Amino acid sequence: MAQMQGVPVLILKEGTERARGRDARENNIMAVRALADAVRSSLGPRGQDKMLVDSLGDVTITNDGATILDEIEVQHPAAKMLVQVAKAQDAETGDGTTSAVVVCGELLKQALGLITSGVHPTVIISGYRKAVDKATEVLDGMSVECTLEDRNKLLKVVETSIASKLIAEAKDFLAPIAVDSVLQITEETNSGLVADIDHIKVEKKEGGSVRDTQLVRGVIVDKEIVHSEMPRRVSKAKIALVNASMEVEKTEMDAEIRITDPEQMKSFLDEEQRMLKSISEKVKATGANVVFGQKGIDDKVQHYLAKDGILAVRRIKKSDMEALARATGGSVVSSIDHLTEAHLGACETVEERKVGDDKMVFVEGCKDPKTVSVLIRGGTERVVDEAERAFHDAVSVVRDAVEDAKIVPGGGAPEVEVASQLREYAGTLKGREQIAVNRFADAMEIIPKTLAENAGHDPIDVIVALRADHGSGKNTMGVDVHSGKSKDMMKAGVLEPLRVKTHAVRSATEAASLILRIDDVIASKRSAAPPGGPGMGGMPPGMGGMGGMPPGMM
Repeated sequence: MAQMQGVPVLILKEGTERARGRDARENNIMAVRALADAVRSSLGPRGQDKMLVDSLGDVTITNDGATILDEIEVQHPAAKMLVQVAKAQDAETGDGTTSAVVVCGELLKQALGLITSGVHPTVIISGYRKAVDKATEVLDGMSVECTLEDRNKLLKVVETSIASKLIAEAKDFLAPIAVDSVLQITEETNSGLVADIDHIKVEKKEGGSVRDTQLVRGVIVDKEIVHSEMPRRVSKAKIALVNASMEVEKTEMDAEIRITDPEQMKSFLDEEQRMLKSISEKVKATGANVVFGQKGIDDKVQHYLAKDGILAVRRIKKSDMEALARATGGSVVSSIDHLTEAHLGACETVEERKVGDDKMVFVEGCKDPKTVSVLIRGGTERVVDEAERAFHDAVSVVRDAVEDAKIVPGGGAPEVEVASQLREYAGTLKGREQIAVNRFADAMEIIPKTLAENAGHDPIDVIVALRADHGSGKNTMGVDVHSGKSKDMMKAGVLEPLRVKTHAVRSATEAASLILRIDDVIASKRSAAPPGGPGMGGMPPGMGGMGGMPPGMM
């Protein structure tokens, strides 16, 4: 609504809500801070878990920042940006989502104090940009090298990631599995080492304990063998991968066959049987003793394959077929007629095993497979789900460390060092940007503060001790959550990939800057339900009954 010469002019749709200036900024900042506070208590080894109940009553128990924000139904538009920050952090690095969200909330809290003091948001954003560039430089400067041969460092990186999860007690067992999985699928390219964790196939089954989780240097197929007479285990397997129906294909056109004599009927059935038998013979002729089919296998073909001692599995997912090809060195063929010995893959054993209540086929002993499988076990569905999330984070941090070959100490040490150097850097700046950089430094210390709080220690005492250590050049000192004292994180084996830290700081700063730039929020009114709803009594707003008229028309 605007006023022109005393006459009201309607610009926006009726019912639209609008917040401007300081009110808009404060509303956005408070929404983001509320969401950041919701996940803050889950940070670190002593962090708490959240129980999330969706609209259908399904329960998720986790302390994974990305999962928490993904499961809760966020309505506020500014808070939704924070959800996007968590998703981007999870997609890019696989870990550090809670840290990114907490830092973003603290940056906005510090900015609000400056705005209240009269500092313009543009000045704050400019200061934050200079601060994040300096922070990235500091983080890179304090990183140490981590190569493929540094297995012990990689194990410590995984243990640090898993330490804050529900399955932390099994970190010594899961860490070698995560490291071995990533090292197996890592490939040398022109641009350096690449570890595509999509080539780590994860299957999960309830039953047993987390320590029953196993790594298979090959592929686990969640299917069972198609025929009871087929062998349950094949050694020195030669594997045919077929993306074709092993059945007599039906024509697309309707056809009518007129049979006038029993001999014709017999010839018709004999020909069908001959065609089906020829499929089995073509497979056998290649020397294959295992068949994985992406489509169906006729019952009679199953019978002939079983007579020839060939193990067969059908209706396998496309992704599993691709994994089998990468693991066994075979090629997926689109026609049985094209199948030759050259297309066959190979492995030591193919075996059907019972896992929990289900049967699964294990393809093991592949020669230098570029796809591996991990079978995750757990006592209940919730434990298995959380173990899967923890394992995803574990392989992600190993990938980050392997591809970048750089790690930093954890326990809040990088954040305190960044804050310390930013305060020195702020002294070289002029104008109000100096204040913004100092506030950025204060915001970075929210990580060690939160680690201390969640462990039940006094955050002020911890920060004072850490500032003193870093001021004297001990840049690897972080929070020991067990004692509440400062401790050398490198010696303690608390390590994190450099990529996780730099991306968390950058994404948090970008989101905070975006929210600070907003000075006007225009929210359209939600559309009303269409007429003729339940009971056929629905009517448009403003048309409520006899003589009803829209507002403003009286």
